[in-house]
Amino acid sequence: MAQKTKQWGAIIVMIALFAMIAFVTNLCTPMATIIKNQGEISNVLAQIGNYGNFVAYLVMGIPAGMLIAKFGYKKTALIGLVVGIIGILIQWCSGLIDAGDGSNIGVVFGVYLLGAFISGLTMCILNCVVNPMLNLLGGGGNKGNQLIQIGGVFNSTAAVCCYILMGALIADATKAKISDATPALLIALAIFVVAFVVILFTRIEEPEQAPVKMELVKGAMSYRHFALGALAIFLYMGIEVGVPNFVQQYLNAPETFARLHIPAATVGMIVAVYWFMMLIGRFAGAAIGNKVSSRAMVTTVSIATLCLVLFGMFAPDTVLVPFPGVDWGQLKIVWSDIPLGIFAFLLVGLCTSVMWGAIFNMAVEGLGKYTAIASGIFMTMVFGCAVMMFIQATVADAVGYIQSYWVVVACAAYILFYALIGSRVTKREEEKE
Repeated sequence: MAQKTKQWGAIIVMIALFAMIAFVTNLCTPMATIIKNQGEISNVLAQIGNYGNFVAYLVMGIPAGMLIAKFGYKKTALIGLVVGIIGILIQWCSGLIDAGDGSNIGVVFGVYLLGAFISGLTMCILNCVVNPMLNLLGGGGNKGNQLIQIGGVFNSTAAVCCYILMGALIADATKAKISDATPALLIALAIFVVAFVVILFTRIEEPEQAPVKMELVKGAMSYRHFALGALAIFLYMGIEVGVPNFVQQYLNAPETFARLHIPAATVGMIVAVYWFMMLIGRFAGAAIGNKVSSRAMVTTVSIATLCLVLFGMFAPDTVLVPFPGVDWGQLKIVWSDIPLGIFAFLLVGLCTSVMWGAIFNMAVEGLGKYTAIASGIFMTMVFGCAVMMFIQATVADAVGYIQSYWVVVACAAYILFYALIGSRVTKREEEKE
């Protein structure tokens, strides 16, 4: 009974961390809207928060795996939380030093970028802790995938809360400043502090860890299905973040506002629907995770993603449908008309909901002693978000927001390939020993 109690305590803590990761990470997209309206700033530059946050994964992916091998999951999580507190405080300072007239905007952006980067280090560390721990606590296989999907439910819930909150704080996107995000940053700071205290006093049974050495990277990458899975995660990030990110930028763009007159608070509600769709999808994924294989899940949702994104791109933007939002000043429901194609983009959240956990589950199959270093490599590949955001933002600057979704189409096509062909295990750990 004691063993069972300790295991459930660890599961609850890991799921709470999963939620925290989403709240802090998703601050970057609404912040891009604020940055975009500080002057003549391109879509590429507006994504500096995402660049800082996700480039950190490139720097910290492998070292995070080494920290776990040396200190264990609990101490590594505590280290990550301390780093995260520092990152949030630096982002908060970027709003405090903003003169408000654009005279020191370069310094403000630099401080904000540094804070986003340091926060990204924490997100990488915590992801390295959460994903393998949930997989191990669930027993691997379909049950491990199911537990990751349950964690994803709370992850999506936190993301929905983040967008609704930031939509309320931004109010008028054309006048928003970084300091307007202070309440959200303080909430994130409080979450970090509370999480640190809770984890400090939570007993977590640590699985045995083999020393993480750089030569193990070569061993892990020798598994074809893992190497292709790492690339799948790299591109997956372009779908998960790119779809809602550029929906938000499109709806907040001056030309779109002039045509549709959708206030920023309502835009925040609209983008939150994407993450609500992920929440629904993860509930479904958690319910069927021990019955449906990861391969079947990813095949189905990648095909659906291709269909939805292509429909969203080619649907006439003159066809509008009513969408509910909230007037936070008067606490009442307001309705706005949005293009039909935007609904299709929002529904992609149903598809991305199960991709991460299922791809991770397939990629680490049969890795044995390489599982810990494989988790670090996976976290390194999350920096693909920074790369894909840069590519999609470049395309958006050149040909417009909607046409930039060809980048998402290419990412989804590769993930379909991985599910059908690339994820097939050709070499197992026991065969190598």
